[in-house]
Amino acid sequence: TSGIGEGQTKLSAFDAALWNAGIANFNLIKLSSIIPPYSQIKVQNLKNNGKDGFGNKLYTVLACQRESEKGREAWAGIGWVQAKDGRGLFVEHDGAQQAEVIRLIKDSLTDMVEYRKEKFSEIHYQVVGMRCESKPVCAVVAAMYKSEEWD
Repeated sequence: TSGIGEGQTKLSAFDAALWNAGIANFNLIKLSSIIPPYSQIKVQNLKNNGKDGFGNKLYTVLACQRESEKGREAWAGIGWVQAKDGRGLFVEHDGAQQAEVIRLIKDSLTDMVEYRKEKFSEIHYQVVGMRCESKPVCAVVAAMYKSEEWD
């Protein structure tokens, strides 16, 4: 999922971006970048924002960029590759330009698949961003693994 947002502060811009991505009411737990076997990736924005699990843990790979300087941009992206059995790799990058983030994603994944024995798919990615016009802005992309309640 992905979202962009604007706020009076960088933190509230981050929350607005999470809201637009549909994950604002979760406690985000950042993971590294390994996709387990038999995984299926669906690119979609969520709409419930934790309505049925307010405060639950949400395991994610998260890319986030915040910007407060007028005229500058905030871009975030996640890229991935997968083998036929669903296992794969995520990478997360952020930056000031869309092309920069896409290049970083492609360069990282190209390096990471080079020394692994699995045969991976072509590189896929989701990238979002926006320009800071007056208030702070934020761009987020999240690969969500699982939501769970607290014990």
